[in-house]
Amino acid sequence: MLYSENKHKVLIVLQAMDSGGKDGTIQSIFKGVNPQGVSVASFKVPTPVELGHDYLWRVHEKTPRTGEMVIFNRSHYEDVLVARVHNLVLKKVWKKRFEHITQFEKLLVDEGITILKFFLNISKEEQKKTFSGTD
Repeated sequence: MLYSENKHKVLIVLQAMDSGGKDGTIQSIFKGVNPQGVSVASFKVPTPVELGHDYLWRVHEKTPRTGEMVIFNRSHYEDVLVARVHNLVLKKVWKKRFEHITQFEKLLVDEGITILKFFLNISKEEQKKTFSGTD
C-alpha cells in the first residue's frame, strides 16, 4: 500500500555493533514485504567520491522518496560513533555532528519522512560467538 498509494515516506534506521544482527533482522522482518518501493542502503567506509562531499551527503541521497521505504543498515550515526571510538576527528567535530544529525532528522521529518530508529544490542560474548562461528 505504501508504494501504490504514493503518499508516505518511511525511513528505518538499524544500528548495531559489528555482527549485531542487522542483516538477519532485515531478512527476517522484511521477507514478507512487497519489494516494490523498498530498498536497503548500507553504509560502509566512505568512498573517495563520498569523502569529497560533506559527511551527510551520502546519507541524504539514500533517503526515501514518496511511496518508498528505505532501511538503513548502519547510518549517519556512524560518522559520530566510529569517528569518536577510533579518534578519527576531534571532540569538537563529533560534538558538532550530533547537532547536524539532529537538524538533518528534523529536516527529513519536516519533509514528511517517518523515521523509525532501532539499536540492536548484543553482548560481547554473543558477538564473539558470531565472529568465531561457534553459534
